[in-house]
Amino acid sequence: MVMKNIYRHTEHPFAQYVRILGKGKSGSRSLTFEEAHTAFGMILRGEVLEAQLGAFLMLLRVKEESSEELAAFVTATRDWLHAPQIAVDLDWSSYAGKRKHYPWFLLAALVLAENGVRVFMHGASGHTVNRLYTEEVLPVLGHALCETWQEVENTLNRVNFAYLSLDAYCPPLGNIIQLRNVLGLRSPVHTLSRLINPLNAQCSLQAIFHPAYRESHQFAAQQLGYQNSMVIKGEGGEFERNPDGRCLVKGIKNGELYDLEWPMMFEERHAAEEAFELDDFLAVWRGEKHHQYGEAAVIGTLALALMGLQRADTPEAAFDLASTWWQQRKTTQKPKSGEQMDLFVSHDHS
Repeated sequence: MVMKNIYRHTEHPFAQYVRILGKGKSGSRSLTFEEAHTAFGMILRGEVLEAQLGAFLMLLRVKEESSEELAAFVTATRDWLHAPQIAVDLDWSSYAGKRKHYPWFLLAALVLAENGVRVFMHGASGHTVNRLYTEEVLPVLGHALCETWQEVENTLNRVNFAYLSLDAYCPPLGNIIQLRNVLGLRSPVHTLSRLINPLNAQCSLQAIFHPAYRESHQFAAQQLGYQNSMVIKGEGGEFERNPDGRCLVKGIKNGELYDLEWPMMFEERHAAEEAFELDDFLAVWRGEKHHQYGEAAVIGTLALALMGLQRADTPEAAFDLASTWWQQRKTTQKPKSGEQMDLFVSHDHS
């Protein structure tokens, strides 16, 4: 991923980009689009030193990356990918993992797939401790993880849903995102990965944990030319509506920016799960158990996606359609408990 230091008597070509970001309060500035695009291309090609990479990422983290820098980083990544042309309706990023509640958003994605929406999900796992990641849960739901673009296309054609990890489709970023446990902080890769939309889906869904990032995601998506996009403060950082609170959508519809706040679904807050036991999660999916918070989270998330896809004109219409699709899901075909169900994750809420 990085190269050895042979620059002892001359300046490394990447040094200029570290200097721009780190020249002090009065001398530093954000990178231009061209500078950020060139710098991140060098990172993806392994043309930087480890020290430079760490300094670059952390200076950006302290400064907070601009929407222009984000758009440039994503453009460089998309240039590096050369992803194939595969028809997709919805690009769904899943990079946070869950800590307090089950990943109800996965059930919303699968309901969409059952109703003919082609959903491509991408994400990463293991970069933050004490979290339950999508890659751990999908096999329990009967969905194997794809390893190649060809597998993604075949799986989408078969079941309208496919997941590919960041490690599989962009190994350099997969390596960098794991530096979370080395540096002790998240880096811009956690942000830009959500924006990649590698298959140019008609609509892109992104979630953030810190509200301030909503606007930078929205503006970066517009700079990238995305016609339809939604950014929310998702539960745990995943694109999942928290029914216990209001949900502000920073969106793009047909190329135009908009803000829309959805009201809370419950007045009282629900307690977090004491532990993740996926037998219970799967029982809700199969219709054998009810979970007030969970089913509201599924329907609320599904309604957001339907609005992003322009399958509904108003939140009320989207909610009604989401409720109908959830009630009509094919519960008789859901996987049963078995050896896969030994996954048990406890977590500390302190």
